[in-house]
Amino acid sequence: MPKRPASPIVSSMASRQSTFDSFTQPITVVEHSGDEHQSTKRTRLDNFNPSMSSFPGSSSGSILDTSKQGSKNYVPTEIGKDLIFPSHKPITEKPIGEPHHETKVPIKKLVIRTLKDKPKLPDNFEEVTWAKLQGAIRAIHNYQPVNDSLEELYKACENLCLHKMADRLYSRLQEECESHLLKEKEKLDCDNSDDEAFLQVVDQCWQAHCKQMGLIRNIFLYLDRTYVLQTPGISSIWDMGIELFRKHIMSSSDVRQKTLNGLLSLIKRDRDGDEVNNSLLHSLIHMYIDLSVYYNRFETPFLQETRNYYYQEGHRLVSEYSVPRYLGHVKSRLYMEGERVNNYLDKKTRSPLTKVVYEELIKKHVETILEKGFADMMEDDNDNDDKHLKELKLLYQLLSKVNALDLLRKYFGDYIKRTGTALVNDPSQEPAMVTELLYLKAKMDEIVSGAFQGDNAFNYMVKESFEMFINQRQNKPAELIAKYVDQTLRLGNKSMDDTDIEKTLNEVLVLFRYIQGKDIFEAFYKRDLAKRLLLNKSASFDYEKSMLSKLRKECGPAFTSKLEGMFKDIDLSKDFMQSFETSKPGELIKEYKIDLYVNVLTQGFWPSYPPSPLNIPPNVVQCQKIFRDFYLSKHNGRNLKWQNSLGHCMLAAEFPKGNKELVVSLSQGVVLLLFNDLPPGGRRTYDEIKEMSGMEPKELNRTLQSLACGKVRVLVKYPKGRDISMTDEFSVNEEFEAKIFRIKINTIQLKETKEENEMTTESVFMDRQHQIDAGLVRIAKMRKTLSHNDLITELLGILKFKPPMSDIKKRIESLIDREYLERDKSDSTKYKYLA
Repeated sequence: MPKRPASPIVSSMASRQSTFDSFTQPITVVEHSGDEHQSTKRTRLDNFNPSMSSFPGSSSGSILDTSKQGSKNYVPTEIGKDLIFPSHKPITEKPIGEPHHETKVPIKKLVIRTLKDKPKLPDNFEEVTWAKLQGAIRAIHNYQPVNDSLEELYKACENLCLHKMADRLYSRLQEECESHLLKEKEKLDCDNSDDEAFLQVVDQCWQAHCKQMGLIRNIFLYLDRTYVLQTPGISSIWDMGIELFRKHIMSSSDVRQKTLNGLLSLIKRDRDGDEVNNSLLHSLIHMYIDLSVYYNRFETPFLQETRNYYYQEGHRLVSEYSVPRYLGHVKSRLYMEGERVNNYLDKKTRSPLTKVVYEELIKKHVETILEKGFADMMEDDNDNDDKHLKELKLLYQLLSKVNALDLLRKYFGDYIKRTGTALVNDPSQEPAMVTELLYLKAKMDEIVSGAFQGDNAFNYMVKESFEMFINQRQNKPAELIAKYVDQTLRLGNKSMDDTDIEKTLNEVLVLFRYIQGKDIFEAFYKRDLAKRLLLNKSASFDYEKSMLSKLRKECGPAFTSKLEGMFKDIDLSKDFMQSFETSKPGELIKEYKIDLYVNVLTQGFWPSYPPSPLNIPPNVVQCQKIFRDFYLSKHNGRNLKWQNSLGHCMLAAEFPKGNKELVVSLSQGVVLLLFNDLPPGGRRTYDEIKEMSGMEPKELNRTLQSLACGKVRVLVKYPKGRDISMTDEFSVNEEFEAKIFRIKINTIQLKETKEENEMTTESVFMDRQHQIDAGLVRIAKMRKTLSHNDLITELLGILKFKPPMSDIKKRIESLIDREYLERDKSDSTKYKYLA
């Protein structure tokens, strides 16, 4: 007999007695006699049931003689003493202190035989037992009290199973439950309530069915744990109830459709902001899950209804709302849908539901969103920078979910190119162009790192966009960047501390990477560096060398070799002047009351300067001669050429209102010395100054304007005005006064004239022509014969700048004229190298 499982309802039923099949084999019992028991007791166990061998409260190993329970003279024996198993030996009780004597006990065998007639069940046993169970089932279905105790009902189910009636019991139970559900189906079919009321009815029916099946399963637990487990192909009692509910209630088209419509209507009201019964939604939707019809009968129509809802909302709001407001609305919608999943939907619905929202509210409107509001979102919001970045970050996150980052990146690049092109191509923006470019770059970097999560694709788009627009004007940005570096490194830049200067140099270096005309930058940077070094206008040699190191790291040692030579010349000049001052020629110069300092420059390292004629005072000329003789005595075979445009001097001036020291250029000093021989109030005409100084008109006009029309006016011009004419006259300003003792007027030397800029640019173009010629000849010599396209491609690969195609064609024609190249006679698109 299979072991009976424990039941939560019937805890003490193991002690109840029933009729069971008996063993047929004989059982041997030992009969013995002791000193204190003279009579022999025998017990016959005709119907021994091993399952009834142990009862609560009885000692272990006791056996009841069930064959004599019906007799009046039946008296239970003390089995623990009188009846033992063959493996046990009787223990004889002896008085304490008496010697122990072993006594042999005679052993007799008692044979117990089976009954001749096997017990039979009553004929109506199954019907009577089922009627009892059926009454309990119907009472449960009708919410009525059950007459019998649950222990009796459990035992009745167990007895039917033990007597091999489990299959018919299972079928009858299934028919009874099916009959009840058919009645419930008829009630639901006749219910004409509105959506929410009908949902309440369906929920009550489902909750009641679950409770009823729980009670029924407890009664038929023995059936569920024996027959159901041992019989393949049939469902457990709980699963049977689920299948019946799915078959008869949810398979009804009317009930199914009304339930689905009611749920969808309730969810729509929830989306519209109305208050709904979330517990009802949770209960019914989980009913679909328990019935295993959630995905087919609920999720699919639910997602389609969601798609229709957000399709209409998206088309309506994308035109009504601003882009930031629309994106905020989408974010709130996603949050609310996530809460619906947490509250009453299946967790696996989160992914397809979120996908529907993204597709209907974002994916179908990406172009509209970017076209309508991206440019406005990129503009500065000085009042709330964090809000500005949060909006762009939300846009990035939403578009990343619909694989639209490529389109966002395109709009991002278009914005940078449009903004940068307008800045670079506007001549009025030139004074502040580099500052604005640095601000634009910092702004884009902040957006990429803060809003676009440091996406490398967006970083590359920033680089690509800057390279595109900054080279539309091939020369000007490079020139302006060089001048910006000059302003940063120049002495007197009090707006920056050490940290700011280093940070600015790093930022400028980023712009330097974008420009293709690095030779333009080099030419202007070298010219400005020369003035800073020769005029002692550099803020710090450490900053200069730091910038030089950055350029070397960026472009290689060949790019900075001449710049490093300039620093070397300054250091060598300093050492040479120290030896000159301690020499006899140096002592001789002191007799002229002139403190002479000379920088000897290597011509190949420094920029080329046009000759500037100037009549230098005789005593200064004599000092120059002394220095030249001393230098050539130390360095044979060298030639010194004085560069007057870079010279500067300090003059001691006596004014009626106080003496001053004037730091002026060499040309300014020559002009001022011309007024020493005049009496107070004396004037010199323009022509006199021109003849006595020997200066060219342009340089003379520039010099006189700085002395008589600038901020520091040590001369007075007659008549007054900003422009210099040949009829003007000049005199010393007797009313001149200033708070400081030493006054610098030579800032005019730091300013580059238009002619200097044009000359610098022209020299770069000449160098470029030589590089193009050299590159063409080198390629043709190596390849001997090659096509026009191959020649252009290889040339662009070795040049450090990108010349216009028209310039390349001109250089090819020039080489053909000079017989370096010739066209192939059979194919005019090919060139041959001429040895």
